[in-house]
Amino acid sequence: MPIRAVVYTSEAAADIAASRLGQTGGRLCGIVDDAARFNRDAGVTGVLLFDGARFVQYMEGPDDGLQVAYSRVLGASSHGGLIELQRGRVGQRWLPFWPMRWLPVEPTELRRVAGADWTGFVQREGTGASTSPTGMELLRALVEPYTASPSTESP
Repeated sequence: MPIRAVVYTSEAAADIAASRLGQTGGRLCGIVDDAARFNRDAGVTGVLLFDGARFVQYMEGPDDGLQVAYSRVLGASSHGGLIELQRGRVGQRWLPFWPMRWLPVEPTELRRVAGADWTGFVQREGTGASTSPTGMELLRALVEPYTASPSTESP
């Protein structure tokens, strides 16, 4: 079954941005827990990066499950100003371990991921120092330290 993915950036709603970053049990945790329950049934996995004001979310799964999960994202009141960075087919799941999880990141890291090249979800082998990393490479580098813990809760 082909795996498709979508990645977007958006601005957090005022009530989410106003809460302390990293606070457990808040609205963001509830939203992510709800998404994880839904995504598990839809076969969707992914991660939500949050810098306290903006999001970058990467989601992957079968076409039908991803379409329904992404339509929930598009209708959510938890964010606005959504900009889709890329959508398409991926050769394999890159984040098979979480139905959804949010991770705190620094604003500079989030801007770098959002501004990177997401064309085709490319990952290059042996990137040279003169080549800028792709969005997927940056995302995987941020996620990697957390992959030992398959929890859907906040870090």
